[in-house]
Amino acid sequence: MRLSTKGRYAVTAMLDLALQGGEGPVTLADISVTQGISLSYLEQLFAALRHKQLVRGVRGPGGGYYLGRPANEISIADIICAVDEWVEFTRCSGRENCRGGQPCLTHQLWDQLSDEIFNFLS
Repeated sequence: MRLSTKGRYAVTAMLDLALQGGEGPVTLADISVTQGISLSYLEQLFAALRHKQLVRGVRGPGGGYYLGRPANEISIADIICAVDEWVEFTRCSGRENCRGGQPCLTHQLWDQLSDEIFNFLS
């Protein structure tokens, strides 16, 4: 299993924001420099995070981003799901049609593993 770049970068950027956020709004340019993530990629990620209200933006001079709610109320699973990313172990994405419309022999195993990982990240 491997989390995609999108999910990893979203989690990294949110952690950076949480660590710097007490000093005022944090710009995406600052996160881009400190974390080595492309500014345009961060803009895409933060649009999704903003849509799910995990961050809030402040426009204008001195603007940037804050967390949308306290850091202890935001889970890693929230962040990953906000950027439309999820690690799913079943081949059918949980639809139970892995093998000609029927669940494959190991469907339950992979489905339960996906649930355990989601619960851990929550």
